[in-house]
Amino acid sequence: MQLPEILRRISHRLNSVNAKAVVVGGSVRDHFLKLPIKDYDIEVYGLESLEALEVVLSEFGSVNLVGKSFGVLKFVYEHEAYDFSFPRLESKVGRGHKGFEVKVDGQMDFRTAAKRRDFTVNAMGYDIEEKRFLDPFNAQRDIKEKVLRHIDDVSFVEDPLRVYRAVQFSARFGFTLAEETKALCRQMVAEGMLEELPKERVYVEWKKMLLKAERPSEGFALMRELNILKYYKELEALISVPQDPRWHPEGDVWVHTLMSVDAMAVLVRSEEVGGRSEKQKLKLLFAVLCHDFGKALTTTFEFEDGRSVAWQRSEQELLNTQRSARNAFRIRAIGHEKAGMVPTSTFMYRLTDEHDFIESLLPLVEHHLKPSQFYAGGAKSAAIRRLATKVNLETLVMVAKADFLGRTTEEAKSGRYEAGEWLLKRAAELKVKKKPLDNLLQGRDLIALGLQPSPVFAEILDAVYEAQLEGRLSNREEALHYVKEKYLC
Repeated sequence: MQLPEILRRISHRLNSVNAKAVVVGGSVRDHFLKLPIKDYDIEVYGLESLEALEVVLSEFGSVNLVGKSFGVLKFVYEHEAYDFSFPRLESKVGRGHKGFEVKVDGQMDFRTAAKRRDFTVNAMGYDIEEKRFLDPFNAQRDIKEKVLRHIDDVSFVEDPLRVYRAVQFSARFGFTLAEETKALCRQMVAEGMLEELPKERVYVEWKKMLLKAERPSEGFALMRELNILKYYKELEALISVPQDPRWHPEGDVWVHTLMSVDAMAVLVRSEEVGGRSEKQKLKLLFAVLCHDFGKALTTTFEFEDGRSVAWQRSEQELLNTQRSARNAFRIRAIGHEKAGMVPTSTFMYRLTDEHDFIESLLPLVEHHLKPSQFYAGGAKSAAIRRLATKVNLETLVMVAKADFLGRTTEEAKSGRYEAGEWLLKRAAELKVKKKPLDNLLQGRDLIALGLQPSPVFAEILDAVYEAQLEGRLSNREEALHYVKEKYLC
């Protein structure tokens, strides 16, 4: 296993005082999964006290004692941080993630310490001095078979977050959840254990799944299987909502949404997205996840005789509607874009209190059809300029593209979203690709014309901006002339 040289030096020093350094956790797992290793956690066996470990580490770099009460020391060497800890046991003594009693014991054996971990793949170690892997729960077999398996029933249920971790790990690594682990997770959900989790912890697992899984759909499918969707009614409501097979031959809104999220997962890793931040990528992923929430509220059957029947969740009612139809019908969801804004907000606030982030999703949901509609209708310049005042067009096109690719039409299979290409080209020509037009005038310009500051200023500036959007004004001189003609004569 490849390790930073400093860890080998520290291991050798610990060995000289009859102690042992073992790399544990995700770095060992990622070694076998052939993934990049970002963080190294080291457990130290054989010392009597953390103070003794602190003395050794201080010979090589700085030591932060912030986690000392939990048996953890943060060691910093050449701007890189490493967590050194003693083996420990955790016992549930109260509700929530803080309701644990931690017992730190430097004399504990590796198997006993590893048993507290969630899954076998996270319970391996690497003995630095002996250059050998420690695998007390046969994780290497599980990795080979691509199975995610919990270690211990008793310790697993003590932290309900492990159900969400099972979902995100399964999606990230493309693993199948072991049947015994699946049964235990179902039981935990059925008993309401997830309800004690604070949203902040749950949201971390959602973000990992969306950002790190090649196919987040696998995580959502597992959520459905484990009945976690009962806590996310807006998502659950998409199941079985029918769509017009001409535009959505892939199936219902649930199927389409998962395909769209997977398409976006590909896009956020592509050069097309480039160097966007993690928060910007999350915005794209959540916008696509939420983009069709409104279809559960607006889907109808439109019959040739003029009747309109709202879709009902009951499969029997749907079947009866189809059987009783004596003429053809089409499936429509008129206004689903705007109708999806409220459930998007409700859903997101269940995950996080980041108000500005949630608000930034709503225009993407509301306008996600615009790129295709504008392309089909040959939208005029003014309409494109106005749209740019409501939503960032580059981001909107990304959402619309994932929506377009999340289907099985021949056009979608081509991988090319011509409507988006057209809109971005037109937006670049109109100089609104990245942001809306700046107002040609400001209040100080009106004052320079001799006008006295007043509430009328806002009216004047709005009129100037409206003329810009319509293409009647293109520079400052024209705008000044417009104000003189209309307000100073």
